[in-house]
Amino acid sequence: MKTLLHALTVGCALQLASLTSLAAESAKTYQVTGPILEVTDKAIVVQKGEERWEIARDEKTRIDGELKVGNKVTIHYRLLAVSVETKSAGKADKGETKKKAK
Repeated sequence: MKTLLHALTVGCALQLASLTSLAAESAKTYQVTGPILEVTDKAIVVQKGEERWEIARDEKTRIDGELKVGNKVTIHYRLLAVSVETKSAGKADKGETKKKAK
């Protein structure tokens, strides 16, 4: 009985982990196309119109072809929060209360 319970617990944990990774992978993707200006181990810089776009990369970034300055590329990327700082809305709420009281 303990073995069955342990197997079910492990199975549920694995399913939860796979759902979490699927949710992260399903984030909206964007793309930018232009000639490469710079290439480093940590970033690819491309020119899009008048703008210079620096897109971070790591060892998991899939590269099809040669990354070489001047080559035209299309980079697919996702927006990812690095940190989040919350601020209390307490002061705004007090101001709203005073306005309503008058």
